Amino acid sequence: MLLKTFGWSFAVTAAGLALAGVLWGWQGLAIVGILSILEISLSFDNAVINAGILRKMNAFWQKIFLTVGILIAVFGMRLVFPVVIVAITAKMGPIEAVNLAINDKEQYEHLVTAAHPAIAAFGGMFLLMIFLDFIFEEREHKWLSWLEKPLAKMGKLDMLSVIVALIVLLVTAMTVATNVSHGGGDKSATVLLAGVAGLLTYLVVGGISGYFEDKLEDADEDEDDGEDSAAGEAAAALKKKGGTGSAVGLAGKAAFFMFLYLEVIDASFSFDGVIGAFAVTNDIFEMALGLGIGAMYIRSLTVYLVRKGTLDDYVYLEHGAHYAIGALAVILLVTIKYEIPEVVTGGIGVLLILLSFWSSVRKNKAEGKHEQKSGDRSEVASGV
Repeated sequence: MLLKTFGWSFAVTAAGLALAGVLWGWQGLAIVGILSILEISLSFDNAVINAGILRKMNAFWQKIFLTVGILIAVFGMRLVFPVVIVAITAKMGPIEAVNLAINDKEQYEHLVTAAHPAIAAFGGMFLLMIFLDFIFEEREHKWLSWLEKPLAKMGKLDMLSVIVALIVLLVTAMTVATNVSHGGGDKSATVLLAGVAGLLTYLVVGGISGYFEDKLEDADEDEDDGEDSAAGEAAAALKKKGGTGSAVGLAGKAAFFMFLYLEVIDASFSFDGVIGAFAVTNDIFEMALGLGIGAMYIRSLTVYLVRKGTLDDYVYLEHGAHYAIGALAVILLVTIKYEIPEVVTGGIGVLLILLSFWSSVRKNKAEGKHEQKSGDRSEVASGV
């Protein structure tokens, strides 16, 4: 199971490190290795969040996530995205931006760093919406019940997460964005525009995927409970014949938009990794290779969590991951003005994941003891 899931990650690591050693020597190999570890530490909570979404997809879309998704993650977000950002912010052509990234690495790093306020605002607002929608929703399991119970009651107010997110964005634009160190000057307008774009992206992509997911669930319920209805019988007959009924079509659309949602989440998580990578190297190819290896492990870990049913066995893991997302969102917004070491960002996420895992283990042990005592009482009562 372990080798089957992580086999490609191991192979990519070996090939990537070997390529780094050939192209850049021992120094390049070390840089690629450090960037890989950096990406994994910063994105471990991303794997847990992805697993919660990916388990709703079938095996085909899980493979798409590991193949097409990794190409988008490595070449799109770790290689092409920084160049596109430079082209847009510096108002230059794509070929000129690529030439700058290869031949004038210091200027390229400066331009990417100058674009950090917009990147942080977009990613921070997207991640903040994920966190807010989670804590404002009523859930069966509550990790920090003293906090989550009142928040779930407050969440009955329509659009509360959007209201809170907009307030946070306004406060950010009026405080940390007024005099930033990245690029200098007042970036309030830039932060507001990018933040609204991040919020709209979340609402559009998340809303469409949620719509098709709900439609799919309704169609499945009609098939299970409505055998006497003509629609239910027709859908069941189509499935038996291998046809493509509406439920199958809806499943495809739902999976497609959830795949897009996953990719946007990965993009939001990669922002801090890409920016942080400049502390290690300003070579875009070393950066793409190192961060790409780390991204491959995150995807393999996501699939592993799904196939092992880890989120069902350890019910607080999703809570820890979402709290880590909330922390990362706040950190991204704060870094618009202040420098925060990547070790702090990654450490907070890992700590919250570990605490939620420990709480899940304690819960499982307590429930196991309770079931054992109940079983003992039943045996005594029955005279066994």
